Amino acid sequence: MAIFGPKYNQVGVSLPGVAGKVDSPAFDAIGVEHVDALVRGCAVLGAGGGGDAYMFKIMAELALSETGPVPLVSLDDLPDDGIILPLAMVGAPMVFAEKILSGFEGLTLKAAIEDALGREAVAVMAPEIGGGNGVLPLAWAARLGLPYTDADGMGRAYPTIPMTTMHLAGLPVSPAVIVDARDNVLRFDTCDNFWAERLVRGSTTQMGAMTSSVLYPMTAADARRSTVIGSVSKALRVGSLLVYGTEGVSRAVDELDAVVLSVGRVVDIERRIEYGWVRGSLTVEGSGDFRGRLLHIEIQNENLVALEDGKVMASVPDIITVLETESGVVISTDRLRYGQRITVIGFAADPIWRTPAGLAVGGPRAMGYDFDFVPIEEIHAHA
Repeated sequence: MAIFGPKYNQVGVSLPGVAGKVDSPAFDAIGVEHVDALVRGCAVLGAGGGGDAYMFKIMAELALSETGPVPLVSLDDLPDDGIILPLAMVGAPMVFAEKILSGFEGLTLKAAIEDALGREAVAVMAPEIGGGNGVLPLAWAARLGLPYTDADGMGRAYPTIPMTTMHLAGLPVSPAVIVDARDNVLRFDTCDNFWAERLVRGSTTQMGAMTSSVLYPMTAADARRSTVIGSVSKALRVGSLLVYGTEGVSRAVDELDAVVLSVGRVVDIERRIEYGWVRGSLTVEGSGDFRGRLLHIEIQNENLVALEDGKVMASVPDIITVLETESGVVISTDRLRYGQRITVIGFAADPIWRTPAGLAVGGPRAMGYDFDFVPIEEIHAHA
Protein backbone atom coordinates (compact mmCIF):
# COMPACT_ATOMS: atom_id res chain seq x y z
CA MET A 1 0.00 0.00 0.00
CA ALA A 2 1.53 3.31 -1.04
CA ILE A 3 0.46 6.65 0.35
CA PHE A 4 0.46 9.56 -2.08
CA GLY A 5 0.86 13.26 -1.34
CA PRO A 6 -2.33 15.30 -1.87
CA LYS A 7 -1.03 17.50 -4.70
CA TYR A 8 2.30 16.27 -6.00
CA ASN A 9 1.30 12.67 -6.79
CA GLN A 10 4.58 11.53 -5.30
CA VAL A 11 4.81 8.18 -3.57
CA GLY A 12 5.17 8.67 0.15
CA VAL A 13 5.57 6.04 2.84
CA SER A 14 4.31 2.49 2.41
CA LEU A 15 3.51 -0.02 5.09
CA PRO A 16 6.41 -2.17 6.33
CA GLY A 17 7.38 -4.79 3.77
CA VAL A 18 5.51 -3.20 0.86
CA ALA A 19 7.56 -1.13 -1.58
CA GLY A 20 6.09 1.50 -3.87
CA LYS A 21 7.28 2.70 -7.27
CA VAL A 22 9.66 5.65 -7.08
CA ASP A 23 9.37 8.44 -9.64
CA SER A 24 12.46 10.00 -11.18
CA PRO A 25 13.47 13.31 -9.58
CA ALA A 26 12.56 16.55 -11.36
CA PHE A 27 16.23 17.63 -11.25
CA ASP A 28 19.18 15.50 -12.46
CA ALA A 29 21.72 17.26 -10.27
CA ILE A 30 22.08 20.07 -7.75
CA GLY A 31 24.70 22.72 -8.49
CA VAL A 32 25.69 26.00 -6.89
CA GLU A 33 22.95 27.75 -8.84
CA HIS A 34 20.27 25.60 -7.16
CA VAL A 35 21.36 26.04 -3.55
CA ASP A 36 19.40 29.24 -2.85
CA ALA A 37 16.14 27.65 -4.04
CA LEU A 38 16.84 24.51 -2.00
CA VAL A 39 17.52 26.58 1.12
CA ARG A 40 14.28 28.53 0.72
CA GLY A 41 12.21 25.44 0.01
CA CYS A 42 13.66 23.43 2.89
CA ALA A 43 12.93 26.35 5.19
CA VAL A 44 9.27 26.36 4.14
CA LEU A 45 8.94 22.61 4.76
CA GLY A 46 10.81 22.90 8.06
CA ALA A 47 7.98 24.52 10.05
CA GLY A 48 10.58 26.86 11.53
CA GLY A 49 12.90 24.01 12.56
CA GLY A 50 15.88 22.15 11.22
CA GLY A 51 18.15 25.07 12.02
CA ASP A 52 18.81 28.34 10.24
CA ALA A 53 20.29 27.36 6.89
CA TYR A 54 22.59 30.34 6.24
CA MET A 55 25.76 28.60 7.45
CA PHE A 56 24.78 25.39 5.67
CA LYS A 57 24.05 27.38 2.48
CA ILE A 58 27.60 28.73 2.50
CA MET A 59 28.99 25.25 3.17
CA ALA A 60 27.00 23.75 0.30
CA GLU A 61 27.96 26.49 -2.15
CA LEU A 62 31.64 26.18 -1.22
CA ALA A 63 31.62 22.39 -1.53
CA LEU A 64 29.77 22.42 -4.87
CA SER A 65 32.03 25.13 -6.27
CA GLU A 66 34.99 22.83 -5.56
CA THR A 67 33.48 19.46 -6.53
CA GLY A 68 30.87 20.33 -9.13
CA PRO A 69 27.16 19.38 -9.05
CA VAL A 70 25.92 16.48 -6.94
CA PRO A 71 23.67 13.98 -8.75
CA LEU A 72 20.09 13.90 -7.42
CA VAL A 73 18.97 10.31 -7.74
CA SER A 74 15.80 8.32 -7.43
CA LEU A 75 15.89 5.44 -4.97
CA ASP A 76 15.07 3.17 -7.89
CA ASP A 77 18.44 4.09 -9.41
CA LEU A 78 20.30 2.56 -6.46
CA PRO A 79 21.03 -1.15 -5.87
CA ASP A 80 18.65 -2.86 -3.45
CA ASP A 81 21.42 -3.65 -0.98
CA GLY A 82 23.20 -0.28 -1.35
CA ILE A 83 23.67 1.53 1.98
CA ILE A 84 22.16 5.00 2.30
CA LEU A 85 23.53 7.45 4.87
CA PRO A 86 20.94 9.76 6.45
CA LEU A 87 23.17 12.63 7.64
CA ALA A 88 22.04 15.56 9.77
CA MET A 89 22.65 17.81 12.75
CA VAL A 90 21.20 16.92 16.16
CA GLY A 91 20.61 19.55 18.82
CA ALA A 92 19.26 23.04 19.42
CA PRO A 93 18.90 25.17 16.24
CA MET A 94 20.03 28.29 18.13
CA VAL A 95 23.44 26.67 18.55
CA PHE A 96 23.81 25.87 14.84
CA ALA A 97 24.28 29.58 14.07
CA GLU A 98 27.06 29.92 16.66
CA LYS A 99 29.22 26.83 16.12
CA ILE A 100 30.83 26.75 12.70
CA LEU A 101 31.31 23.31 11.16
CA SER A 102 34.38 22.27 9.20
CA GLY A 103 32.32 20.79 6.38
CA PHE A 104 34.17 17.48 6.58
CA GLU A 105 32.18 15.84 9.41
CA GLY A 106 30.58 13.58 6.81
CA LEU A 107 33.92 11.86 6.24
CA THR A 108 34.10 10.86 9.90
CA LEU A 109 30.48 9.72 9.96
CA LYS A 110 30.82 7.68 6.76
CA ALA A 111 33.97 5.92 7.98
CA ALA A 112 32.42 5.10 11.36
CA ILE A 113 29.16 3.68 9.99
CA GLU A 114 30.89 1.71 7.23
CA ASP A 115 33.12 0.19 9.90
CA ALA A 116 30.02 -0.74 11.92
CA LEU A 117 28.20 -2.25 8.93
CA GLY A 118 31.18 -3.69 7.08
CA ARG A 119 29.90 -2.22 3.80
CA GLU A 120 30.38 0.94 1.76
CA ALA A 121 27.69 3.60 1.34
CA VAL A 122 26.26 4.44 -2.08
CA ALA A 123 24.27 7.65 -1.38
CA VAL A 124 23.44 10.36 1.15
CA MET A 125 19.94 11.27 2.33
CA ALA A 126 18.45 13.93 4.58
CA PRO A 127 16.61 12.33 7.51
CA GLU A 128 14.59 15.56 7.63
CA ILE A 129 14.11 17.85 4.64
CA GLY A 130 13.14 20.82 6.80
CA GLY A 131 15.47 23.74 7.47
CA GLY A 132 19.24 23.43 7.42
CA ASN A 133 19.07 19.64 7.73
CA GLY A 134 17.83 19.48 4.15
CA VAL A 135 20.84 21.47 2.93
CA LEU A 136 23.78 20.32 5.05
CA PRO A 137 23.75 16.69 3.79
CA LEU A 138 24.17 18.08 0.27
CA ALA A 139 27.45 19.70 1.30
CA TRP A 140 28.60 16.44 2.85
CA ALA A 141 27.50 14.46 -0.23
CA ALA A 142 29.68 16.71 -2.39
CA ARG A 143 32.70 16.13 -0.15
CA LEU A 144 32.05 12.39 -0.09
CA GLY A 145 31.56 12.10 -3.84
CA LEU A 146 28.16 10.47 -3.32
CA PRO A 147 24.77 11.25 -4.91
CA TYR A 148 21.91 12.86 -2.96
CA THR A 149 18.65 10.91 -2.82
CA ASP A 150 15.36 12.60 -3.71
CA ALA A 151 13.74 11.54 -0.44
CA ASP A 152 13.82 12.17 3.28
CA GLY A 153 12.48 10.74 6.52
CA MET A 154 9.91 13.37 7.53
CA GLY A 155 8.67 15.56 4.69
CA ARG A 156 9.08 18.40 7.24
CA ALA A 157 11.12 18.87 10.45
CA TYR A 158 10.45 17.27 13.82
CA PRO A 159 12.28 17.64 17.13
CA THR A 160 12.93 14.00 18.11
CA ILE A 161 14.69 11.07 16.48
CA PRO A 162 11.74 8.60 16.50
CA MET A 163 9.57 11.16 14.67
CA THR A 164 10.52 9.77 11.28
CA THR A 165 8.84 7.71 8.62
CA MET A 166 11.63 5.15 9.03
CA HIS A 167 10.50 4.61 12.61
CA LEU A 168 6.88 4.21 11.46
CA ALA A 169 8.08 1.57 8.98
CA GLY A 170 9.85 -0.35 11.75
CA LEU A 171 13.47 0.48 10.89
CA PRO A 172 16.02 0.90 13.71
CA VAL A 173 17.99 4.08 14.38
CA SER A 174 21.08 2.07 15.22
CA PRO A 175 23.83 1.57 14.53
CA ALA A 176 23.99 5.34 14.91
CA VAL A 177 27.02 7.62 15.12
CA ILE A 178 27.48 11.19 16.30
CA VAL A 179 30.57 13.41 16.20
CA ASP A 180 31.13 16.77 17.90
CA ALA A 181 33.30 19.80 17.13
CA ARG A 182 36.28 18.19 18.89
CA ASP A 183 36.04 15.01 16.79
CA ASN A 184 34.72 12.96 19.69
CA VAL A 185 32.89 10.04 18.07
CA LEU A 186 30.17 8.01 19.76
CA ARG A 187 28.43 4.94 18.34
CA PHE A 188 25.05 3.73 19.61
CA ASP A 189 23.53 0.27 19.39
CA THR A 190 20.22 0.62 21.20
CA CYS A 191 17.37 -1.68 22.14
CA ASP A 192 14.81 0.61 20.46
CA ASN A 193 14.45 4.02 18.83
CA PHE A 194 13.17 5.75 21.96
CA TRP A 195 16.30 4.76 23.85
CA ALA A 196 18.29 6.05 20.89
CA GLU A 197 16.60 9.43 21.34
CA ARG A 198 17.44 9.51 25.05
CA LEU A 199 21.06 8.50 24.61
CA VAL A 200 21.83 10.55 21.50
CA ARG A 201 20.03 13.63 22.88
CA GLY A 202 21.69 13.33 26.27
CA SER A 203 25.13 12.89 24.74
CA THR A 204 24.55 15.80 22.35
CA THR A 205 23.62 18.04 25.28
CA GLN A 206 26.94 17.19 26.95
CA MET A 207 28.83 17.72 23.69
CA GLY A 208 27.84 21.37 23.35
CA ALA A 209 24.15 20.98 22.35
CA MET A 210 25.08 20.19 18.74
CA THR A 211 26.48 17.11 16.99
CA SER A 212 26.67 15.77 13.45
CA SER A 213 25.01 12.40 13.01
CA VAL A 214 24.19 9.42 10.88
CA LEU A 215 20.88 7.88 11.99
CA TYR A 216 18.80 5.07 10.46
CA PRO A 217 21.46 3.73 8.04
CA MET A 218 19.45 1.60 5.62
CA THR A 219 19.47 -0.17 2.29
CA ALA A 220 17.88 1.39 -0.78
CA ALA A 221 15.24 -1.34 -0.69
CA ASP A 222 14.26 -0.33 2.84
CA ALA A 223 14.35 3.36 1.93
CA ARG A 224 11.82 2.81 -0.86
CA ARG A 225 9.23 1.58 1.62
CA SER A 226 9.99 3.93 4.48
CA THR A 227 10.70 7.45 3.25
CA VAL A 228 8.92 10.49 1.82
CA ILE A 229 9.74 10.39 -1.87
CA GLY A 230 10.34 13.50 -3.98
CA SER A 231 10.88 15.86 -1.06
CA VAL A 232 14.12 17.38 -2.40
CA SER A 233 12.49 18.14 -5.75
CA LYS A 234 9.51 19.60 -3.88
CA ALA A 235 11.78 21.87 -1.84
CA LEU A 236 13.51 23.05 -5.03
CA ARG A 237 10.15 23.82 -6.69
CA VAL A 238 8.76 25.76 -3.75
CA GLY A 239 12.02 27.57 -3.08
CA SER A 240 12.33 28.72 -6.68
CA LEU A 241 9.02 30.61 -6.25
CA LEU A 242 10.12 32.52 -3.17
CA VAL A 243 12.82 34.47 -5.00
CA TYR A 244 9.97 36.75 -6.13
CA GLY A 245 9.45 38.27 -2.66
CA THR A 246 5.84 39.15 -1.80
CA GLU A 247 4.63 37.75 -5.12
CA GLY A 248 6.63 34.61 -4.41
CA VAL A 249 4.87 34.13 -1.08
CA SER A 250 1.54 34.20 -2.91
CA ARG A 251 2.83 31.71 -5.50
CA ALA A 252 4.16 29.38 -2.79
CA VAL A 253 0.81 29.54 -0.95
CA ASP A 254 -0.92 28.41 -4.15
CA GLU A 255 1.66 25.67 -4.83
CA LEU A 256 1.29 24.25 -1.32
CA ASP A 257 -2.50 24.72 -1.04
CA ALA A 258 -1.61 26.64 2.12
CA VAL A 259 -3.80 28.71 4.43
CA VAL A 260 -2.65 32.20 5.47
CA LEU A 261 -3.05 32.18 9.26
CA SER A 262 -1.91 35.75 9.91
CA VAL A 263 -0.22 38.79 8.41
CA GLY A 264 1.18 41.23 10.96
CA ARG A 265 4.12 41.79 13.28
CA VAL A 266 5.75 39.97 16.17
CA VAL A 267 4.69 41.60 19.45
CA ASP A 268 5.97 38.97 21.87
CA ILE A 269 8.62 36.27 21.72
CA GLU A 270 9.81 33.92 24.46
CA ARG A 271 12.52 31.37 23.80
CA ARG A 272 14.89 29.16 25.79
CA ILE A 273 17.13 26.12 25.29
CA GLU A 274 15.87 23.12 27.22
CA TYR A 275 17.46 19.65 27.01
CA GLY A 276 18.81 20.27 23.53
CA TRP A 277 15.63 21.88 22.16
CA VAL A 278 14.51 25.42 21.54
CA ARG A 279 11.23 25.90 23.43
CA GLY A 280 9.06 28.99 23.62
CA SER A 281 6.19 30.91 22.05
CA LEU A 282 5.43 33.70 19.61
CA THR A 283 2.55 36.20 19.42
CA VAL A 284 1.59 37.92 16.16
CA GLU A 285 -0.56 41.06 16.08
CA GLY A 286 -2.52 41.03 12.84
CA SER A 287 -2.76 43.86 10.32
CA GLY A 288 -4.87 44.45 7.21
CA ASP A 289 -7.44 41.66 6.93
CA PHE A 290 -6.13 40.28 10.25
CA ARG A 291 -6.31 43.58 12.17
CA GLY A 292 -7.48 43.13 15.76
CA ARG A 293 -6.52 39.46 15.84
CA LEU A 294 -3.72 37.85 17.86
CA LEU A 295 -2.14 34.56 16.76
CA HIS A 296 -0.18 32.61 19.38
CA ILE A 297 2.35 29.98 18.21
CA GLU A 298 3.91 27.32 20.47
CA ILE A 299 7.49 26.26 19.66
CA GLN A 300 9.64 23.17 20.26
CA ASN A 301 12.40 23.60 17.67
CA GLU A 302 9.50 23.75 15.20
CA ASN A 303 6.24 25.72 15.17
CA LEU A 304 3.88 23.18 16.73
CA VAL A 305 0.50 24.82 17.30
CA ALA A 306 -1.16 28.08 16.18
CA LEU A 307 -3.96 29.40 18.41
CA GLU A 308 -6.35 32.33 18.12
CA ASP A 309 -8.49 33.15 21.17
CA GLY A 310 -7.75 29.64 22.42
CA LYS A 311 -8.98 28.02 19.18
CA VAL A 312 -6.59 25.77 17.29
CA MET A 313 -5.96 27.22 13.82
CA ALA A 314 -3.31 24.65 12.84
CA SER A 315 -1.25 22.00 14.61
CA VAL A 316 1.31 19.29 14.09
CA PRO A 317 1.67 17.21 12.06
CA ASP A 318 0.53 19.92 9.60
CA ILE A 319 3.21 22.48 8.87
CA ILE A 320 3.22 26.04 10.26
CA THR A 321 5.76 28.36 8.64
CA VAL A 322 6.67 31.99 9.32
CA LEU A 323 7.89 34.16 6.42
CA GLU A 324 9.11 37.73 6.28
CA THR A 325 6.26 39.46 4.47
CA GLU A 326 8.24 41.65 2.07
CA SER A 327 11.12 39.35 1.12
CA GLY A 328 9.47 35.93 1.34
CA VAL A 329 12.41 34.66 3.43
CA VAL A 330 11.41 32.03 5.97
CA ILE A 331 12.23 32.92 9.57
CA SER A 332 13.32 29.92 11.63
CA THR A 333 12.33 29.73 15.29
CA ASP A 334 15.83 30.69 16.44
CA ARG A 335 15.73 33.86 14.27
CA LEU A 336 12.37 35.28 15.37
CA ARG A 337 12.60 38.80 16.78
CA TYR A 338 10.26 41.44 18.22
CA GLY A 339 8.85 43.77 15.59
CA GLN A 340 9.38 41.57 12.53
CA ARG A 341 6.64 41.92 9.92
CA ILE A 342 5.63 38.41 9.02
CA THR A 343 3.18 36.18 7.20
CA VAL A 344 2.23 32.90 8.86
CA ILE A 345 1.06 30.05 6.63
CA GLY A 346 -0.08 26.50 7.34
CA PHE A 347 -0.37 23.52 5.00
CA ALA A 348 -0.86 19.77 5.02
CA ALA A 349 1.90 17.39 6.03
CA ASP A 350 2.62 14.18 4.13
CA PRO A 351 -0.41 11.89 4.56
CA ILE A 352 1.59 9.30 6.53
CA TRP A 353 1.60 11.70 9.49
CA ARG A 354 -2.21 11.84 9.48
CA THR A 355 -2.57 8.08 9.94
CA PRO A 356 -3.15 6.68 13.46
CA ALA A 357 0.46 5.48 13.57
CA GLY A 358 1.77 8.85 12.42
CA LEU A 359 -0.36 10.82 14.89
CA ALA A 360 0.71 8.55 17.75
CA VAL A 361 4.31 9.62 17.11
CA GLY A 362 3.99 13.13 15.66
CA GLY A 363 0.52 14.44 16.45
CA PRO A 364 -0.49 17.06 19.03
CA ARG A 365 -0.96 14.56 21.87
CA ALA A 366 2.50 13.14 21.19
CA MET A 367 3.81 16.68 21.67
CA GLY A 368 2.03 17.08 25.01
CA TYR A 369 -1.17 18.87 23.92
CA ASP A 370 -4.57 17.82 25.21
CA PHE A 371 -6.52 17.86 21.96
CA ASP A 372 -6.95 15.67 18.89
CA PHE A 373 -5.59 16.56 15.49
CA VAL A 374 -7.90 18.20 12.95
CA PRO A 375 -6.55 18.70 9.40
CA ILE A 376 -5.95 22.35 8.55
CA GLU A 377 -8.26 22.23 5.54
CA GLU A 378 -11.12 21.13 7.80
CA ILE A 379 -10.43 23.86 10.35
CA HIS A 380 -10.59 26.52 7.65
CA ALA A 381 -13.21 24.95 5.38
CA HIS A 382 -15.84 27.56 6.29
CA ALA A 383 -13.54 30.52 6.82
